[in-house]
Amino acid sequence: MKIKSSLLFILLVFILISCDKKLVFDEYKSVGNAWHQDSILTFKLPKLESEKKYNLFVNVRDNNDYPFDNLFLIVSLEHPNKKTIVDTLEYKMANPDGSLMGDGFTDVKESKLFYKENVPFNLKGEYKVHIQQAVRQTGKIAGVENLQGITEIGFRVESTN
Repeated sequence: MKIKSSLLFILLVFILISCDKKLVFDEYKSVGNAWHQDSILTFKLPKLESEKKYNLFVNVRDNNDYPFDNLFLIVSLEHPNKKTIVDTLEYKMANPDGSLMGDGFTDVKESKLFYKENVPFNLKGEYKVHIQQAVRQTGKIAGVENLQGITEIGFRVESTN
């Protein structure tokens, strides 16, 4: 009986800690063994309240096979009227000693990377986010064709309220 009570208490604590009241959308997509430079991941956002503002994040799961310090992404926010805002972003992924930044207890790390802040979604209809890797080796014009070490890419929307 004491074991059941302890397990119930641990489960309750876990549920309370894991509740995220600001979370509106959080989805991951696998890129397989390597993220090809032509592979574009698309996330269809749920209907968002027009009177609220939201913070947007790109989530990255990577492992020790990731050979670079930085990650370059092309992120496009497509509005229902087909107007698209395109950003080229750079994120620091490794510490000076080469160890990966991010959260995680194993060699897989998860990084929550800020994309946009206080974004209104005033138009009715479907919003989409497109994410593509744009990593290049130093001194080379052509991009890295198959980016190793990235396992999943996610997109997260949080309410600012």
